[in-house]
Amino acid sequence: MMTNKQSFPLNSIAVFDSGIGGLSVLSEIHQLLPDEPTIYLADQANVPYGSRPLEEVRRFAIAITEFFLANQAKMVVVACNTASAAALHELRLRFPTTLFVGMEPAIKPAAEQTRSGVVGVLATPATFQGELYASVIERFAQGVKVLQDTCPGLVSQIEAGQLETPQTKQIIEKALNPMLASGIDTVVLGCTHYPFVIPLIQEVVGQGVRVIDPAPAVAKQVARMLDHYHLRSPSHSSSPTHYYLTSGNLPAFRNMLMRLGFEAEHTSKVFWRGNSLTPVPPIDL
Repeated sequence: MMTNKQSFPLNSIAVFDSGIGGLSVLSEIHQLLPDEPTIYLADQANVPYGSRPLEEVRRFAIAITEFFLANQAKMVVVACNTASAAALHELRLRFPTTLFVGMEPAIKPAAEQTRSGVVGVLATPATFQGELYASVIERFAQGVKVLQDTCPGLVSQIEAGQLETPQTKQIIEKALNPMLASGIDTVVLGCTHYPFVIPLIQEVVGQGVRVIDPAPAVAKQVARMLDHYHLRSPSHSSSPTHYYLTSGNLPAFRNMLMRLGFEAEHTSKVFWRGNSLTPVPPIDL
């Protein structure tokens, strides 16, 4: 557990990812639930998660959850497909009184909407290796051909802010051109980083191919759970406060937040001490 508490608003929605990818989910939460205070943690000291062993990612997720609960978060959103695949089941067992919302590859809507019967999935190696992905394929992809690609280097390009460069487009083309040749008409984004390059993806696949971003569905699930447990924050005349934390480079993180349209007023640094997270004093708010 952490040794030092941050003065977050009580009952915040806590959201984490290995980096900036989960901000695609956070943006949808802000739009759908404008009265909810939030804490976002980017574990950029360990990004990307996708190439790491599942057990290591599980340890990160447990420590981050302990950090959030020490600060009285009312819900934890695992806004990372890799961390959801590696840790969501374990988190629910270990913290049985905590509400969790995780990421699940949007295979079901893709299988329902495809006309060609061929669907492409872009995700990290760890996501494809997880039991969650295998379960989703088994339940929802019967009779549908599912093509997969891990898009090596794409998360790193997005973390570096290279959202529109030729190099980023080349990675996307390498992943999607073979799928297009095989007849896909739907692309599932199985990594929360990838929505930030939807314009490039759409440029590569054309307007005839549907691109499915799961972030809106995740935000709706957050809202449903808050309503079910009567945990919605009351409406206020002033906007709620949103906190943004990183275990990586704080100035670079702050710049990226602003570039992506987020308020960067409340940002702070955390660091790993063994298997726990600790804020860096003094807190930069």
